[in-house]
Amino acid sequence: MFLILLVIFIALVFTYINGFHDTANSIATVISTKVLSMRQAILLAAVTNLVGAFFGTAVATTIASGLVDPLVATMPVLCCAMTGAVAWNLITWWSGLPSSSSHALVGGLCGAVLAASGNRWSSIIWSASGERGILWKVIVPMVTSPIVGLVFGFLIMTILYLLLRNWRPVTVNRLFGKLQLFSAAYMGFAHGTNDAQKTMGIISLALVGGTIAGNFDHLPAWLAFLKTPAPVPGQSLHIAAWIKVLCALTMCAGTAAGGWRIIKTLGHKMVKIHPIQGFAAETTGASVLLAAAHFGMPVSTTHAITASIMGAGCARDFNALKLDVAERILWAWVLTLPASAAVAYLLVKLARALGWL
Repeated sequence: MFLILLVIFIALVFTYINGFHDTANSIATVISTKVLSMRQAILLAAVTNLVGAFFGTAVATTIASGLVDPLVATMPVLCCAMTGAVAWNLITWWSGLPSSSSHALVGGLCGAVLAASGNRWSSIIWSASGERGILWKVIVPMVTSPIVGLVFGFLIMTILYLLLRNWRPVTVNRLFGKLQLFSAAYMGFAHGTNDAQKTMGIISLALVGGTIAGNFDHLPAWLAFLKTPAPVPGQSLHIAAWIKVLCALTMCAGTAAGGWRIIKTLGHKMVKIHPIQGFAAETTGASVLLAAAHFGMPVSTTHAITASIMGAGCARDFNALKLDVAERILWAWVLTLPASAAVAYLLVKLARALGWL
């Protein structure tokens, strides 16, 4: 029972860190364009993230039953997986790099399960019927979502430039300063629909594993809500209402804590943007996230919005993009999956050497 509570605690720590780590994703542009103050933007992001977290469970189901063998994902293994993801998130946050919390979580989960299974690669679901598995739910979206964000951010911005080419700049800024309030809220909502569900999936995976292992067989009746049977093939896993509430509120609290380091990178260092570009980037990034959430793909909010900012910022002048900053971000993207997987893998090996597994 202690290990199950520990998994839930670490998962909530991850959710809290995800909140302030990824706050920048939904509010960096609205702050850099001076449409909202830092405090106003963080409040907007916190509220919209909270609302978005209650919509849909497709991503949570993917994390809980579509990536790894639940029989291998025991409580100690999940502890190591989440610790690996948290460690990488803190490293990139301290460095001011907008890396992917989603990929840190997936990497930690895969690395821990691989180590626990004795390097049995089949313990990771690479590809399965119904487009399940790492390939369809993680790798393909990891490549396509930033490309879509980049292309559509560029196209939307180009169309806006053509439509508004005869408008006075002050009028454009005034109009899109107001419209950016809606696009920032849209982005916060979309972030909630995707990111909060990932921890819902981890907690559900832990409860499914505990139920299969018989850890809940002798619990008192008032703890019966912890029993979570594995989903029937072809059906989605039921995510309990208390898990949704817990994760949503934790994400909201983390979002309210803010994340100035990453906000600086996305909103100031990478490319100079105005309200019209912020509107285009946020609208594009949020649409990518909602589409991914619908199909149960735990995509990176960071990848989607960062690529959208690049596309929108470069629509008028490709030289506006600061390539040295973009290069650091790309390296963080490339390293996140293997780095978090390696940390979790080593943690499992250490736990086994100490007799905890």
